[in-house]
Amino acid sequence: MKTNVVVHRDFRIATIDSRLYSSFLEHLGRAIYGGIYEPGHPTADEDGFRQDVLDLVRDLDTPYCRYPGGNFVSAYNWEDGVGPRAERPVRLDLAWRTREANQIGVNEFVDWCKKANTKPMLAVNLGSRGLDAARNFLEYCNHPGGTYWSDLRRKHGWSNPHDVRLWCLGNEMDGPWQVGHKSAYEYGRLADETAKAMRGFDKSLELVVCGSSNSDMKTYPEWEAQVLEQCYDSADHISLHMYFANREKNTLNYLARATKLDRYITTIGGVIDYIKAKKRSKKTIGISFDEWNVWYHSNQQDKEILARDEWPDAPHLLEDIYNFEDVLQVGGILNTFIRRSDRVRIACIAQLVNVIAPIMTEDGGAAWRQTIYYPFYYASRYGRGTALQLVVDGPTYDSDEENDVPYLDVSAVHSEDGRSLTFFAVNRHPSTALDLDVRLEGFGNARVVEQVEMTHGDLEAVNTAARPQTVAPVNVESGKIEDGRLRAALKPFSYNVIRLSV
Repeated sequence: MKTNVVVHRDFRIATIDSRLYSSFLEHLGRAIYGGIYEPGHPTADEDGFRQDVLDLVRDLDTPYCRYPGGNFVSAYNWEDGVGPRAERPVRLDLAWRTREANQIGVNEFVDWCKKANTKPMLAVNLGSRGLDAARNFLEYCNHPGGTYWSDLRRKHGWSNPHDVRLWCLGNEMDGPWQVGHKSAYEYGRLADETAKAMRGFDKSLELVVCGSSNSDMKTYPEWEAQVLEQCYDSADHISLHMYFANREKNTLNYLARATKLDRYITTIGGVIDYIKAKKRSKKTIGISFDEWNVWYHSNQQDKEILARDEWPDAPHLLEDIYNFEDVLQVGGILNTFIRRSDRVRIACIAQLVNVIAPIMTEDGGAAWRQTIYYPFYYASRYGRGTALQLVVDGPTYDSDEENDVPYLDVSAVHSEDGRSLTFFAVNRHPSTALDLDVRLEGFGNARVVEQVEMTHGDLEAVNTAARPQTVAPVNVESGKIEDGRLRAALKPFSYNVIRLSV
């Protein structure tokens, strides 16, 4: 089957914010303890951080990492995680019914960020706490010294301020499951007052307010309208979350769910424009899609763990083992973010290590790349620059989610230095290759420099500690430039990256 695509150098969507490839770590399961931090591990450094995990994180080049939650943050006292470790309290985490030893807190996390070549995106507790704890947390993190909270940080051993620029005002406050759940009006007012207090300290901070936890919430999208009605002038971004599942084992329906993601972004973009017009504002609020991933493989195991009458330490919660099918889904999600980079300025894969994550570890043992590591890696590495508008004409299919879903899911990015053009392409067809024919307008001297392909005969194939390369990218040479056109064969059910020098 043939699919025709037209790309023009001057038909731009937006300059992609590098924060589109950010990540997330929550005090949940083994994300922190046994994930990034394991003092007894053979690769642990002087601070107890696993070097093997750090190497894998650095390769992803993820610019920001959101912390410490997630549902966890809505009943979290940040003060529990600072000061001498021997004096830190052990608490019960109500979100995930586990014990929290508080051996990692904000200071250690910021140190880890520096080693991982990322920056902290911190969340404040607007569930069980509020404005006062938030402003104290900010002062502790960012003030140089000479005040109670900044001097306390210095006393704890961190003389220089952390200079955290990006802050989340709560988490999923629309969700009845959330500790301190609020109505849209209640949350919007609290977020506005908290934002004003934080800006009283530093006007240049970037602040993210809570949007809908997913687009199936009964309050969606009225939640966004009411929240932004209260805090539009004091916020910079509104957060959205979405997870993907294939419980019915229907691959084409599963892969079509990226169209639902696109509708979600379009709808909230419209809400933003409506409130902007109503406020007569010159500012356009951005979207921070700060939780997204595939999440369903571990659901039954999680139910069994959480049903026990105990409060375990760092249990194996949310440890999805990703398969090749999930590569295709994650590739489509990332393509959607690239194509909607006019709206989505920040996105955080949830999460980074062990908990619904691209990186998995064994306690005391190996760390390895899950299957979904690779599409995130390639998008992060080569998906920075300008997103280009594509005209696509090819075969489609109908699904439960949407009709006329294109078999080819594709995005294109012109690099920041103008020297390369990268196509990210998913062939959703289960049995037929797509003959890709791309007319290159304004790219007269193009040549193919690399073509990467991921495919596998078994959609359920996974990577493990024993076999970490079962599903992995390979270099192929099907792509050619002829008469100003890129022509390439994309195998059935395949994820592809084609890089051109231009």
